[in-house]
Amino acid sequence: MKVDDKDFAIRLARLREKKGVSARDMSLSIGQNPGYINSIEAGKFKPSLDGIFFICEYLGVTPSEFFDIESTNPSKLNAIIKDMKKLNDQQLETISALVKDLIKR
Repeated sequence: MKVDDKDFAIRLARLREKKGVSARDMSLSIGQNPGYINSIEAGKFKPSLDGIFFICEYLGVTPSEFFDIESTNPSKLNAIIKDMKKLNDQQLETISALVKDLIKR
């Protein structure tokens, strides 16, 4: 799926809000001017590649997780996947059946 400028801005806002931090505080925390994140979210400015890495690091997600716009909570999903790698085949089948059942509801 292609991520355009609007998708990027929306994704940034959602992940920032999920973290419970203001755009101003996030901007200052990553060493930028107070309006940096607001400017990105408003579509007035595009971050550099380094800026994207700083944003991802601050939000606690990888760039891959950031750009996976279908995932609403990439950090939790990543933690679940990490734990699931420790399961045996039978346990994975049980989890798979449970997930399919939950999706139906």
